[in-house]
Amino acid sequence: MTASVRHLSMVQVDVFTDRPLTGNSLAVFLDGRGLSTEQMQALALEMNLSETTFVLPGDAAAAHTRSVRVRIFTVQEELPFAGHPTLGTAFVLRGQTGAGEIVLDLNAGSVPVRFSQEPGKPVFGEMTQKNPEFGAIHNAADVARLTGLSPADFDECAPIQTVSTGVPFTIVPLRSLRTVQRLRLDLDGASESLARTGGKFFYFVCRETVDPEARLHARMIFYNGDDPATGSAAGCCAAWMVAHGVAASDERVLIEQGLEMHRPSSIFVRATRDLKSKDAVGHDVGHNYVVNVRVGGNCVEVLRGEVAIAI
Repeated sequence: MTASVRHLSMVQVDVFTDRPLTGNSLAVFLDGRGLSTEQMQALALEMNLSETTFVLPGDAAAAHTRSVRVRIFTVQEELPFAGHPTLGTAFVLRGQTGAGEIVLDLNAGSVPVRFSQEPGKPVFGEMTQKNPEFGAIHNAADVARLTGLSPADFDECAPIQTVSTGVPFTIVPLRSLRTVQRLRLDLDGASESLARTGGKFFYFVCRETVDPEARLHARMIFYNGDDPATGSAAGCCAAWMVAHGVAASDERVLIEQGLEMHRPSSIFVRATRDLKSKDAVGHDVGHNYVVNVRVGGNCVEVLRGEVAIAI
């Protein structure tokens, strides 16, 4: 029996940049209805990008909440949430509708993306991520063993800590740009270590930057290599910065990422410190006072076409 061929329309965009061939690439399949999870995963592997998304128009549950159902895949697994796929997919959907806000129904829940534009500047999109959950604080010596660094390479401005706004990242502050640039990570050891402490990936940052306008330089190395821009980690990092005084409440700051792989990305983040979350004598109650985590940037389309698969 001869298999039939299905043609799937897709768009590829570069996210967290306004210049083609920089930022983080994303493939967006505009109608993934009828595809199995296995087919979506195989297509994501075929695209061989950090992530690939599948839009599922007309999903009844999503329509009820006036959102658009979207699934996110890396080359290896489906993710409940990821930042640059959320922002990039929302930009693609905005191009179809011109809407000022797009709400995506992800496995981790609904994420709104709002758009604005200043005269003479490209459209800016900003997603509001889940309120952060602060996890374990880690010992620098333990992380040093996985990176070939010494404890002296770690910045004591704030703790090494796991934070989640949908996916848990362990934020690791380092002292110098050179240390971040020459970083070598034991991926197997990192996965095992993070699994024991509730993390998913490391997000390495330092206060020394290439762009003087940036607050942090960042790097995220995972099983698919160096990630040019990690919006989910940047949201966790925004909450971490506000919680530990690296950034002020509601201050929009720039995180630069992707320079080591020649894919420069600009990620703008901010979060709110809720001063009402105090106990009876005015002390902060844990880290739960950080809310309203927002991550934004630009996006540019680089190609569109069809993919043919046998079904």
